[in-house]
Amino acid sequence: MKIHDIIDIFEEWCPQTLAYDWDKVGLQVGSKETEVEKILITLDVREEVVDEAIAAGVQFIFAHHPLLFKPLPFIDVQDSKGRIIQKLIQNNISVYAAHTNLDVVQGGVNDLLAEKIGLKETKVLLPDGEEELYKLVIFVPTSHAEKVKEAIGDAGAGHIGNYSHCMFHTVGKGQFKPLEGTDPFLGTKGTLETVEEDRIETIVPKYMISNVLNAMREVHPYEEVAYDLYRLRNKGKVYGAGRIGLLEKPMMFEELLSHIKNVFKLPQLRFVGTKKDMVQKVAVLGGSGEDFIEAAKHAGADVYITGDLTFHDAQDAQPIGLHLIDPGHYIEEVMKEGVQHFFQSKFKTISQAPTVLTSKVNTNPFEYY
Repeated sequence: MKIHDIIDIFEEWCPQTLAYDWDKVGLQVGSKETEVEKILITLDVREEVVDEAIAAGVQFIFAHHPLLFKPLPFIDVQDSKGRIIQKLIQNNISVYAAHTNLDVVQGGVNDLLAEKIGLKETKVLLPDGEEELYKLVIFVPTSHAEKVKEAIGDAGAGHIGNYSHCMFHTVGKGQFKPLEGTDPFLGTKGTLETVEEDRIETIVPKYMISNVLNAMREVHPYEEVAYDLYRLRNKGKVYGAGRIGLLEKPMMFEELLSHIKNVFKLPQLRFVGTKKDMVQKVAVLGGSGEDFIEAAKHAGADVYITGDLTFHDAQDAQPIGLHLIDPGHYIEEVMKEGVQHFFQSKFKTISQAPTVLTSKVNTNPFEYY
């Protein structure tokens, strides 16, 4: 499998267009034509991670934090960044970054964090847009209608709220005349045919269209599939940074602090607030989220969990009654297993798919005394 195939699979779910304008995402080093046998998922592209990739025979590093976030005026192989780039090129290892697009997408970093904490009824904390929805209409012989419905439903079509495989079909008559050069599933060349067909209608998010159409073509018997796509004005899923949801039951803030330490395996964390207060509504934003303290409070959060909090922003949370937890930036490493699971699920039906590894290197620069 080539890198461009892997990127296409990933960006069906998490397109670069979801990233913020200031971000640097996509292929940063290497070639999209490189053949890949092993992928390494990492939070950061540090020199130790590159050495790990070389030792494991990896051709493709998938990172959350971009290696090339700021422009380089030159590449000096005597410094850390230069050595990393030199090693990557010498060992034919490509690097791809998915940063804020992986933060905001449904099922991305912030959903993984919310799931790890155990939040229920989660919503986007900072809505930034809605996914585009399309109506897909497929015409298929009645004999193959169920196969087509199952295939496109399994590929992601027909999701409405908490329901999957939502579709409508009507039975009618289709007609066609096979011409020279065709190999018709039904009918005879040069003869007008009338066939009993089902018209299947369903809904598809824009980013899933290619995947759904490929699934449709795999099981549809016709040489040329008749289908229509219409852009809808229906509101799709909201995407944006952060999540807010409810703990399963109210608990003392002190209990939540202990819970966060345990689930993220932290030696310590910083917090603002009274330990004996009861809390239930929790907002979480991976990375550096101090700019959104007021937004978390406005959304009704009792607690806001984010990294890299500064002194004065923490002070500002006290008078508005918002509890803060700073577990550090490194908790975003939940993306390693999340992205690994995504690729493994997509590769199940692909022969000779790459092996997907997660980096064992701890790239957290902080230690605790």
